Parts: sequence; structure tokens; C-alpha cells
Amino acid sequence: MRSIDWITVLLYLLLVACGWLSICGASYDYGQTDFFSFSSRSGKQLMWICCSGLLGFVLLMLDSKFYKTFAYLIYMAMILLLMVTIVIATDVKGSRSWLHLGPVSLQPAEFAKFATALALAKFISRYNFSMKKLKDVLGVSFLIFLPLGLIILQRETGSALVYFAFIVMLYREGMPGIILLSGVCAVLYFVLSLRFSEVFIGETPTVMGQYIVMLLIQFFTSIMYGNYFKQWRVARMQLIISALCIALATWISLVYFPFNIVWVQLALVALFVVYALYQFLLKRYSRYLIITLFPLLSVGFLFSTNYVFNNILEAHQQVRIKVLLGLKQDLSGAGYNVNQSKIAIGSGGFIGKGFLNGTQTKLKYVPEQDTDFIFCTVGEEQGFLGSSFVLLLFLTLILRLIYLSERQHDTFCRVYGYALVSILLFHVFINIGMVLGLTPVIGIPLPFFSYGGSSLWGFCILLFIFLRLDAARSERLR
Repeated sequence: MRSIDWITVLLYLLLVACGWLSICGASYDYGQTDFFSFSSRSGKQLMWICCSGLLGFVLLMLDSKFYKTFAYLIYMAMILLLMVTIVIATDVKGSRSWLHLGPVSLQPAEFAKFATALALAKFISRYNFSMKKLKDVLGVSFLIFLPLGLIILQRETGSALVYFAFIVMLYREGMPGIILLSGVCAVLYFVLSLRFSEVFIGETPTVMGQYIVMLLIQFFTSIMYGNYFKQWRVARMQLIISALCIALATWISLVYFPFNIVWVQLALVALFVVYALYQFLLKRYSRYLIITLFPLLSVGFLFSTNYVFNNILEAHQQVRIKVLLGLKQDLSGAGYNVNQSKIAIGSGGFIGKGFLNGTQTKLKYVPEQDTDFIFCTVGEEQGFLGSSFVLLLFLTLILRLIYLSERQHDTFCRVYGYALVSILLFHVFINIGMVLGLTPVIGIPLPFFSYGGSSLWGFCILLFIFLRLDAARSERLR
């Protein structure tokens, strides 16, 4: 017990306590006095909290070697459970992800996170593992995308997207920066191409979204030359030539005869590709091949964006993205939750309205206000000060977990620690961004705050397994 990091335990207890008080406020009805009754949401959540405390104690008492020894077995058991859930789960709000065990309902997708983290930690901690080896990259990808795909089949897109958070951990373990850059670029391309898909440059047929993205593709490709090969002279020449050609093409299109400037940009990108391919054939250096593929894949992604948006995403997902990007106002439909959440948070002011005094939440204007939109209750009742305190608690916990992860001498423990950090970061960033209207509404809980036993237990298991692994490190040092 002396080896446990009690600072992290204290942060966990503070977050759970703040979360329970928020659920009391979100589920409170005028005249209600008993928050401890099992018939109320707050009473049920308190029961889950007590059970999670007992579960955390059990996890701390297990031998630390248990988690590494049975990591794959736990992972396979969770995969089997996810498969069973697809078959036997009943439809709940459009998804088939809940198992009903008498009076208790559990969501296996929440527990698959810690199982995947354990399996990844064991796989990456193998001798001679390297993110530069194709077989190792394929192995990691398989471990991540198998549960992700099964959760998508359960129609739980939000929970499935959480698995992309493991990129943070993989980057720490040596994943090439080009993969992280590609992910950031994909988001930029998708957002910009959609946001300006109906805006044209002057009287020309040039779509502003495609024009901006093509500029970014040329910019990133040139910067890669300088970064990979220190050929900054080549990078500067490419940028100068591109800028002059595009400026000239834009001037001609606006002044003399309108034409699609994107075709000129495509020709410039083609020249970049030909030059990189020539260098690859001449020097046989694989990084030239990366610079050859990056602009080609970027252009392909750009021109597939509209097809993916219109033909792959479901109608409600399209509406949510359009509302987020400001392409559509739907305050009575897809934008209703976010709009009411903003009103609730804004009405809290600097110090808030006080515990149980929030009008927006008491009158049930905010849907899902004690689950996915629990943070709006914090904003309304506790104001800017209370919201800042909660964010500071999350930040302190994440920084503490990073510190604990970095001090691990065992690769398995370090990888698992960063997997935990990755999942927490994703949940906090997306959930609070969703409530504030900064990210799409994808329906994921706020750790330790949102009502529900599955979410609370899932994060409790994630956290206390790592605390046990860290305690084992302290034991070995003594």
C-alpha cells in the first residue's frame, strides 16, 4: 500500500466526488430531497461509485504480473464478448451495444478499452519490437482495428473513434511522424474542403475549399523536403515557384477569362511528384518514396471527401458536421443539444448559480444532461470558476499519469500508462469540446462524471491497473 501513488488516487476521488455532485444537480427535480435513494439517478451512481472503489481495491491486490501474463487472454475474451453483443443485444437508441443482465445494463465497449491497452502493451514490449517494421505495424493495427470494427458494427461510432487516440501512445513509442502529420492533414483537408465547398473565388469555377487544400498540400510537401533531407534550398524554390504560378493563374482567371485554378495546382503537385520519384530512382532512398506518396494520397483524399460525406456518413452525422461547421442552422434538430448546452454554460457566469439552482438543467432543457452533456451542469451551477477547477483536475491527473509513465523502467508499464493517457485525453477533449460546440456530437462520456456504471467502471479499471503496475515498480526499487 505504501507503493501506491496516492496523489493519483486523491485526484481520482476528487473527480468522482465532483462527478457525483454534478449528477445530483443534473438529475435533481424540485422537491426531491433524497439523493441516496436507489430509485434516483444520484443514488444509483453512488452505488456504482462504491462498487468501483471495491473493484479498484481488488485490482490493487492482484499480482502485477497477472496483467502482463493474461493480457492476450483478457483481450480475446473481450473480443468474444463484443461479438456476442452484436448478436444478442437489443436496440437502444439506434445502437446494439448494451447487455441486460437482470436489472443491470453493461456496455462491453467501455471495458474493451483496457483490454486493448493491455494487449498493445504486451505486443509492443516484445523483444526487438520496432514501429519501423511492417509486421509490427500490422500487428499493432490489427489489435486496434479489430475491436474498433466490432464496435462500429454495434452502431457505436463515438466509442469506436476513441481507439484512434492510441496514436498518441504509438507516437511516444516510435511511430514515424509522417503518420501523425497525415492524420492532422486529413482532418484539415476534410474540414476545409467541406466548410468552403460552396464558396467560389470571384466569378471563377474554382471552389475555395479545394483551392485552400491544394495550397496546403504543396506547402507540406515542400516542407518535407527540408525536414527529411535538409534541402531547404529546394523547399524554398518549390514554394516560390508555386506561389508565383498560382498568383499568376489566379490573376488571369479573375481578370481575363475564368478557369478552374485547381488544375494549375494539380499540375504543380504532379511536378513535385515527378521530381521526388526521379530522386528516389536515382538515390534509392525510401524517404523520397514517402514524399512521392504523400501528395498523391492527399489529392486522392481531397477529391474523395464529398463522396465519403454524402454516401458513407449517415444522415444524422452529416447534419451534425454541417451544424458544427456553420453550414446549417438547426437549433430545433441536430443543433438543439449544443445550443441548449451553450445557453446553460453561459448562464452560469463567473461564479455560477449555485448547487441545485441551475434553471436550464432543472427544467430539462438540455437532453442527456447527466450523461454526455454533464459538463453543462458544471458550467451552469459552478460557473467559470467551477468549470476551470474541473479542467484543472483533469489536467493535473493527465500530467501526473504522464510523469508516472515516464518513470517506468518496464516497456509494458510505460506503454499501458500512455495508452491510459491517450484515452483520457481523447474523452476529455472531445466531450468538453462537444458541449461547447467545438467538436462534433459523437456521444462519448466525460470520465468519472457522466452517469453510468459501464463508463465509471471502465475508467476505474484502466486507472487502477496502471496504479498497480506503478506500485510494482516502486516495490522493485526497494
